[in-house]
Amino acid sequence: MPTNIPLIDPDAIKHRWYEDVLGLGSGVVLCWLGLHLLAGLGLFTGQIAGLAMVVALMTGLPFAALFVAISLPFYIFGARKMGWAFTVKSLVCVAGVGAASALLPPHFAIAALHPALGVITFAVVTSVGLIAIFRHGGSLGGIGILALYAQDRGWMQAGTVQLLFDIALFAVAAVFLPFTVLAWSLAGVVVLNITIILNHRRDRYIA
Repeated sequence: MPTNIPLIDPDAIKHRWYEDVLGLGSGVVLCWLGLHLLAGLGLFTGQIAGLAMVVALMTGLPFAALFVAISLPFYIFGARKMGWAFTVKSLVCVAGVGAASALLPPHFAIAALHPALGVITFAVVTSVGLIAIFRHGGSLGGIGILALYAQDRGWMQAGTVQLLFDIALFAVAAVFLPFTVLAWSLAGVVVLNITIILNHRRDRYIA
C-alpha cells in the first residue's frame, strides 16, 4: 500500500453557499445553547463579552455600549486582514446569537442544572459551534478574529490565543467575582478552548 498520500490544500476546498448557511446556522444555534446554559447557572463568560462585563463593573458604564465599543476595532481589523466576506459572516453570526438570546429563552426553560454538568455541556456544545463557524469562514467577533488570524499566519493556534486571553481576563475578574462563580466559569472556558485546540487544526481537516 502507498505510504505517501498527497495532502489536499484546505484553501482549495470551497463550501457551497447552502453548506455555509447550514454550517454557520448550526454553529449559531450551538453557541446560543451553550451561552444559555451558562446564563442559567449565573456564570461568567470570556472573550469580549467578559471583558465588557469587567469594564462595566470597574467603571459603572453600560455593558451594551462597552460591548459595541470594544468589538468595533476587531471588526475593522477583520475587514482589512481577513476580508469582507469573513467580516460579514462574523457579523451575521453575532447577530444570530444575539437574536436567539433575545427570543428563545422563554421557550427553553432550565428547571435544574448542576454546575459541573452545565459547564461541561456549555464547553462541548459551544466549542463544536465555534468550530463549525470557523470552518465556514466566520467567527463570533472580538478575540476570535485575532485568534483565527494568528492561526492562519502560523503563529499560534486559535484556541491557544483565546485561552491565554481568557486566563488573563479571569485573573482580573477574580477581584469582582465570588470564588465559586470564578472557578466554574474558568473551568468552562478552559475545556472549551482545549477542545478547539485539539480539533480546529488546519493539518487535520480539509474543509
